[in-house]
Amino acid sequence: MLVAFSVAPSGTGRSDGSVHDAVAAAVRIVRESGLPNRTTSMFTELEGEWDEVFDVVRRATEAVGAYGSRVSLVLKADIRPGYSGELDAKVERLEAAIDDEATG
Repeated sequence: MLVAFSVAPSGTGRSDGSVHDAVAAAVRIVRESGLPNRTTSMFTELEGEWDEVFDVVRRATEAVGAYGSRVSLVLKADIRPGYSGELDAKVERLEAAIDDEATG
């Protein structure tokens, strides 16, 4: 299973609206999980089995909760039993398709 999620606090009391410390706490949990993962400017993606992935998302969300009075969680999942290594493989297939189209 692949999961892309974004988690951020609100009600932080910060005048600049910055949430980087809270997001860093969440990403630290993801990276320490040992699951394949990638973080971009908008989402963190991770791959694993249902229970382990959602445990990491739960712990990351709880960590962000310490930074504000509310937490916003956006989550998208690709559930494809029998497949692994898709965090990179999906992108590799996309790039190959783009290359194939460009070379005709």
